[in-house]
Amino acid sequence: MGGNIFGKIFKITSFGESHGNVIGIIIDGAPSGVNINLESIQSELNKRKPGQSKVSTSRNEPDKMKILSGVFKKKTTGAPICLIIENKDTDSSKYEKYKNVLRPSHIDYSALKRYGGNADYRGSGRFSGRSTAGVVMAGAIAKQVLEKYNIYIFAYTKSIGKIDDKQDYILEDLDGLVKTRESSIVRSLDSKKSKEMIELIENVKNDNDSIGGTIKCIVYNFPSGVGSPIFEGLESNISRAIFSIPSIKGIEFGAGFRSAEMKGSQHNDPWIIENKVIKTIKNDAGGIIGGISIGMPIEFQIAIKPTASISQEQKTVDINKMENIKLNLTGRHDPCIVPRAVIVIEAMTAIVLLDQLMYEGKIPLVIESED
Repeated sequence: MGGNIFGKIFKITSFGESHGNVIGIIIDGAPSGVNINLESIQSELNKRKPGQSKVSTSRNEPDKMKILSGVFKKKTTGAPICLIIENKDTDSSKYEKYKNVLRPSHIDYSALKRYGGNADYRGSGRFSGRSTAGVVMAGAIAKQVLEKYNIYIFAYTKSIGKIDDKQDYILEDLDGLVKTRESSIVRSLDSKKSKEMIELIENVKNDNDSIGGTIKCIVYNFPSGVGSPIFEGLESNISRAIFSIPSIKGIEFGAGFRSAEMKGSQHNDPWIIENKVIKTIKNDAGGIIGGISIGMPIEFQIAIKPTASISQEQKTVDINKMENIKLNLTGRHDPCIVPRAVIVIEAMTAIVLLDQLMYEGKIPLVIESED
């Protein structure tokens, strides 16, 4: 099928289908000697798994992680790490009657043209967002390595539909922000906006529809001088990684698209020296200039489209009969995928940044034991 491997040094290989036996990830190139917190990996998975709230799909998957190789006595060995979760709640019956119907904005037609009808269509198969469970497991390990170097990643729901949290948040109290985020089922930080977002999602769900939103991600304490110009820019590598996540439709760094309406005097980030450290007064560049990090927080925002699976009547075609038809799609689908995607964004960001740091030799292949 192709397209299932990512990375240069910290290299991941994703495998499995939505309704297959397992979803998994293989990590080749992880530093050896890292003490792995297995409970933390499971905790990350729990934030992504389906059926966790009234604003997510009702599919009930325990998503219990299993490590098959590469970790011995809770420490990475340097060998490939293979992690899997078993698919349990796989009711594929509803997909059989749709196998000749092109669901609007789904991968049915593009997969048909690419793979000639051989792709697993159950639950969108290899193209399902369920593949991100593997990304979360690999990202959880990447996070644990980055945290040894005081690098932290935090993402949250910034908007659902037109309900937007416009506040800026300081990462010094990261534990407090995580606690606040996890107290909201939409993973927003503003309690008032959170209630409005939940109400909007519930209304959309009652209308048999779906809604999109945005996620903001901030990387704290990332060193300056990482990245390259042109084709290997840090923004380029992050963007490629983020776009590998299903449902992503856009990304912007710092001021992003707002910069198109700004003057240079407004957008430029003045330099200052503070406590003998060079930094900028503000961060409209998003922590990256010329494809290279400047030591300021890396900040970006991503747009997530509405879930394609909705139960409203839609126009489509039957490819077996070659005729126009109307479709009433049934099944278990997220009315809004944004809250579950927050942890996926953190994970993918951790993977690409760790890979970049290892590629540039800033994080070694062997990490001295803390024992």
